[in-house]
Parts: sequence; structure tokens; C-alpha cells
Amino acid sequence: MTIDIDVLSEEADIRAAQRIFRTAMVGLPPAPESDGLNEPGRTLGARVDGELVGTANSYTSRLVVPGGDRIPHAAVTHVGVLPTHARRGVVTALLRRQLSDLAARGEAVATLRASQGGIYDRFGYAVASSAARVEIDRGRARLRDTVPPSGPVRFLDPGRMWDSLPTIYATADVSWPGAIDRPSYWWRMQELFSGTTGYTVVHGSPGSEDGFARYHPIHAPGWARGSSERVVVVDDLVATTPRSYAGLIRHLLAADVVDRIVLAAVAPDDPLRHLLTDERAITVTDVRDETWLRLIDVPVALSRRTYRDAGPIVLAVDDDLLTANTGTYRIAGDGARRVDLPADLTADVAALAAVYLGGSTWRQLASAGRVTGHRPGAIDAADSLFVTVARPFSGTWF
Repeated sequence: MTIDIDVLSEEADIRAAQRIFRTAMVGLPPAPESDGLNEPGRTLGARVDGELVGTANSYTSRLVVPGGDRIPHAAVTHVGVLPTHARRGVVTALLRRQLSDLAARGEAVATLRASQGGIYDRFGYAVASSAARVEIDRGRARLRDTVPPSGPVRFLDPGRMWDSLPTIYATADVSWPGAIDRPSYWWRMQELFSGTTGYTVVHGSPGSEDGFARYHPIHAPGWARGSSERVVVVDDLVATTPRSYAGLIRHLLAADVVDRIVLAAVAPDDPLRHLLTDERAITVTDVRDETWLRLIDVPVALSRRTYRDAGPIVLAVDDDLLTANTGTYRIAGDGARRVDLPADLTADVAALAAVYLGGSTWRQLASAGRVTGHRPGAIDAADSLFVTVARPFSGTWF
């Protein structure tokens, strides 16, 4: 069987690729036929005997790394193969070609959100951040008197929502490690699938907003008659200052007719419980992998993040797919660079991705045999360099 991979340019092929992805995912609703969902030149198609059977695409974006720098980033999405052609090497051919293309574009990293956990490690991806699902018992939740005052919170006109939110996200200081740019294609997808259902509020004066929240009710019988199962789900919460975070949480808690508030995805170290007089008003119902990270250009990626002021290490990196990354790198508080020196520890590119944003530690990987130390104290030295104050978190699903 011959698998041919090419870049799809015809609109009919791109829409066929969209249908292939949704067919492969089985449980997704049909996608509305619409332009503006795919960035030109980034949709790959896999053909077997001339038939389009698989696809993968990506968006141009940037990723915030420890220290606050934003590095060139590919948001990889819509990876799928028809069930009739599964387990025949189609995904392997697609992702190998995609990695080569991303490297040629000069993108330093790629991330994706995985529907299955056992696929992407062999392509150099690793879980680099996690997200928690949190439920608030609104009847028990009271803000502490110490919570800072917030600015104005107002509802957005549903008809203007999808014009306003991209501007707010782009101009607010979205700078936590793991955050990514949201391209127009991402926003168009949100508009098509979310429409104007639910409610959207923003924090801050017009023109200087620093946060927003989108939420919707889960309609239950008896909502208007005092049901005890009135639930609101927060689909997207972006707060770039303590004041905006407090203001948006204060707004959500203000609705007396709501019994439970579900935050669909927050950082594992989200400060919410510290805002409340009774921390038991919050239940973490799930913690799951969020960002799967692949380092496309290891020298650039290592040089663009910051490190703690600790003793240097020499790290040997193995990358079987993008072999230009294979080599040794000196990493210290003043930065990272490629060197020709004996290694203190060795890791493959996926292990490096796991610790790159600070979501895992070198010690955790060493306990699993994923990192090899070549001198006493090398693992601890690496952790001293890579440790971050905040856990990485993206908050953007694609």
C-alpha cells in the first residue's frame, strides 16, 4: 500500500478532510460547511490509491514559555484517519511529514490536544501541562474580605461578541507559561459551534478590558421552580490580573438562582480556593492532560525560555525524527547553547518536552527511566534550573 501525503489546496479537498476528521472521531456532531476554518497551506491530506483517507492540519500561533517570551508555535489539530484505513501507517506518514514541514517553516514548538493518549509519544510529543475541572457549591461559596476589589463587569452584546473577544484576548496581557495565541481560524470555529448561546461578560472599562468569561446554563426540569440542580458551566475564563479574576468570580457567584458552577478548565494551581472562606465549597472533579508539546527546534526552544540561577548542566538530547536536534546543550541560569562536552544527563526529545514548561520534573522522569544521569546530583541540578513558580496552563482547546 502506497501512502501519498500532500498539502490540500482545493476547497473541496479541504472540506472532505474536515469530514474525514469528524468521521474518525465518531462522536462529534457534523461541522457546518464554512470558509475560514483552515489556514491556507497547512492542511495535509493522505491518499491511498488516490482516495483521501486521512488528514492533519495546524495553525500559526505563538506559545508563552517560562520567562514570558512568545516563541513561534504550531497548533496541531484535526488529525484523523478513516476507520477503514486505521493501523496502516497513515497517521505515521501524516505526522512525520507535518514535523518536517513545521521545521521548514521555522516554528520552534508544536502543541496539540490528544483524543487518545497512546499515539503521540512516538512522534516526540509529551504532556507538558494539565487542566483541572472544578465545581463550586455556590450556596456555600463566600469571598474572603481580603479579596481585592474589582473593576466593572458588563455583558457583551451577543451580536458583537465574536468581534470583541479576539481583540480583548490579543491586547490583554495573556502571559502565563503555556498560553498560546488564538488565531482567527480558532475564533471562527468557536463562533460556529457556540454561536450566541449562553452569556459573555468582560472585566474592565471599554477599550482596556483585561478578562472575560463565557458561560451557559445546563437546563434542568424545574429551573424556574426552585430546582436544586441548576448548573452553570464556564466554557472560557481568561483573567490577566488578580482584579479581573476576582471580578469575574464575583460575578459568577452573584447569581442566587444557580446551585453549582462548573469551571470546565482551570490551571491545576488555580487560586480559587484561597478566595473563599470555606475551601470545601470547591471540588476538583477531574485533572487531565491538556498541552501535548513537541520541540521542533531544540536549540531555539531552549534558548528562548529562562532558567533559575543554579549550577549548569550539560544535557544530551536524542531525536530520531528531527535529527538536527540531536546533540548536547549547556543549560545554566544565563541561558542555553549547543556545546561539544560530555553529558551530565541524557533524555529523548519527548522527555525534554515534558519538563520544558515546568509541568513535570526531571526527578519524576528519572523514576520512570526516561532520563539517565551520568554524574551524582545531575537530576537535582536539572530540576533546580527548570523549576517554575506557576504550573503551565493553556486554557485554549483546539
